[in-house]
Amino acid sequence: MSKALIQRVLTTDNSLSSLLMRLSAGAIFAAHGAQKLFGSFGGGGLEGTAQWMASIGLQPGYLMALAAGSAEFFGGIALLLGLLTRPAALALAMTMLVAVITVHLPNGLFMSNNGYEFGLALLAITGALVLNGGGKLSLDSMLSARLGNGRSDSF
Repeated sequence: MSKALIQRVLTTDNSLSSLLMRLSAGAIFAAHGAQKLFGSFGGGGLEGTAQWMASIGLQPGYLMALAAGSAEFFGGIALLLGLLTRPAALALAMTMLVAVITVHLPNGLFMSNNGYEFGLALLAITGALVLNGGGKLSLDSMLSARLGNGRSDSF
């Protein structure tokens, strides 16, 4: 991978808005991923999540559960750290798009009926992070500065 491509992925501004989006969405995604992968916080774990995904037509259930849980858990941690924010946010945005379309959209907007409003909000946040990068206090900013991009004011 070329240095220019790496810099492009890591380059970010020094915004507090990206920091706030990263921290809130990162915590939410990491927790939901832990539910899917490990059964934490009352989740079904990998086996339970795989059975549920297969029951709604996402086949093979085990692979889908592993993919969604891994994207959420590891992507959430990446957002919390501000490490590879853009690729992590893109993976999470795609995960949310699948969730909104396959699970929540038929239930309408409101969460009281398992609707899509929360998924849509997370999709918007991850989309903004894909566009803006990790922002203030991100490891991306520090690594970009070390690669010679000159934006070292985030750390």
